[in-house]
Amino acid sequence: MEIKEIYSLYKAHPSITTDSRNCPENSIFFAMKGVSFNGNEYAQKAIDNGCSYAFVDEKKYANGTSIFYVENCLSTLQQLAKFHRVTLGTKIIGITGTNGKTTTKELVSAVLQRKYSTLYTQGNFNNHLGVPLTLLRLTSEHEIAVVEMGANHPGEIRELVEIVRPNYGIITNIGKAHLEGFGSFEGVIKTKAALYEFLRETNGEIFINYDNEILQSISLGIKAFKFGKNTNYDVVADIYSSDPFLSVEWEGKIIKTHLIGAYNYENVIAAIAVGRKMGVSDEEIVAAIEAYEPTNNRSQFKDSGRNQLIIDAYNANPTSMNASLHNFLQMNKPNKIVILGDMKELGADSMQEHVAIAELLKKSDLKDVFLIGPCFMESTDQFHRFETTDELIDWLRLNPINNSNLLIKGSNSMHLTKVVDLL
Repeated sequence: MEIKEIYSLYKAHPSITTDSRNCPENSIFFAMKGVSFNGNEYAQKAIDNGCSYAFVDEKKYANGTSIFYVENCLSTLQQLAKFHRVTLGTKIIGITGTNGKTTTKELVSAVLQRKYSTLYTQGNFNNHLGVPLTLLRLTSEHEIAVVEMGANHPGEIRELVEIVRPNYGIITNIGKAHLEGFGSFEGVIKTKAALYEFLRETNGEIFINYDNEILQSISLGIKAFKFGKNTNYDVVADIYSSDPFLSVEWEGKIIKTHLIGAYNYENVIAAIAVGRKMGVSDEEIVAAIEAYEPTNNRSQFKDSGRNQLIIDAYNANPTSMNASLHNFLQMNKPNKIVILGDMKELGADSMQEHVAIAELLKKSDLKDVFLIGPCFMESTDQFHRFETTDELIDWLRLNPINNSNLLIKGSNSMHLTKVVDLL
């Protein structure tokens, strides 16, 4: 079946699902495959549960009336999303980067919603499947869209930008993450730079933190809206305070955020820059940023009554771990404790990066340090060390922590959020 035919079906049934348990009436099901599941097996169930049509890439599951065969369901879904995006022609801001892309996406979207009907990526739907599903939520009523794009292997951002075809782009920063997949830090830079390359080719425009030397070096030849601390930039702002909540000074105004950490300054100023460029009033920009509260364990603050917690356990890599630690160490707070989990997907660099974090901790004046995971277990013989989060939980039940300020930071797969209820 040709994309134009599929698009005709989609226009009549503009709700897409890849989950046979979630089938809104008149929706279309696309069968996806994973390591432990085959969506083709659930196509008929999707029809029974309310879908009007289903697409499969194994012929034996197709019936030619409501369930249709295509060569590859994921590729077809991506082509459909690209066709829909081009057909609508909505202005799109594409966002990628090593750290901060989700927070930047949320802040930029909050600012834009003050003036425009805005579609933006929900949650972490930022990969080869999430991006097309986001685009297929676009309607003619949306005036602008903000699409987050993530990557963990070479070439992935280029694949995504070819689907998204953004008019504007933001790379939040480029740091050490997913080194196992990218092979090297240079591989990370090359992959992220694909967003800039696309915009250079298509005469698009970037919003760039021009104080970032790496971003500056790969931005040559692209129309740029610059932000940072230099008075020559289009938007100039600086950190006012960050103990613990970040406040930013911008053109005589103090923006008080609900974000923990000076490292969120880059995310905030990016949102200011987008708002300014897109004609959102200064008052609305400030109001939107001040109203935004982080979720999903990203730099969240919680006063448990017993302790004060900074929960940043959604993701971790050497760049974000160092930023979080330096920010925490600089806070003027008593009884500071860190609970750190392994940083995943670092490949051959894993040991040296975990050792570097341990060495930083040795030089600190922290009250206590808890390191969780096999990588941290091998990085040092100091501090409290546990193979798993469950082992830490058992220890905390016998040795409760009170009257302390804690930073909880680690890769999501370490499940450090399970300790929050004990603190």
